[in-house]
Amino acid sequence: MSRVPTGEEEARFWHLIDSAWERVGREASARRKGLANRQGDDEAYDLDLDAFLEHLGALSEGLSAEEMTDLDRVLERKLYDIDRADIHEFTDGSDDGFLYCRGFIVAMGREFYEAVRADPAGRSWMPTARRCATSSRTCTTNVSATGPTPARVSPGRPAGIRQAGRTDGG
Repeated sequence: MSRVPTGEEEARFWHLIDSAWERVGREASARRKGLANRQGDDEAYDLDLDAFLEHLGALSEGLSAEEMTDLDRVLERKLYDIDRADIHEFTDGSDDGFLYCRGFIVAMGREFYEAVRADPAGRSWMPTARRCATSSRTCTTNVSATGPTPARVSPGRPAGIRQAGRTDGG
């Protein structure tokens, strides 16, 4: 059974994400902060994810296999925690599109992630499945080799979608 990530592992994960974005530049950092605070328009999502991933890879190069596994565990948990019907409702799209959106949400950093997690109905700033599919397919596949832990499927909902507030995966 996989263990839950520690607070220290989560802090390191978010620091790594923020450090990679800082290397992309001030404009990208400002756009991310604006989106987390529900400011910005569609253009605010036009971020250089390729540069972000390049920097994230460079920052991760010296990590041991154990450290990478710890970070992957955090990513897996973050993707799982926002695998909810109320979030899917506002992102729309297929199962793959929803995975891309969740990957995008995590890649945007802790502030954006927590804003989405707390209030997915703030959809004026929620990425759509189409935007996520074009922006973060690369992000989702490059950040994690193992992917999220599958949730138990319930009838009437796309695979992997949990109800808000449920922790049992159903």
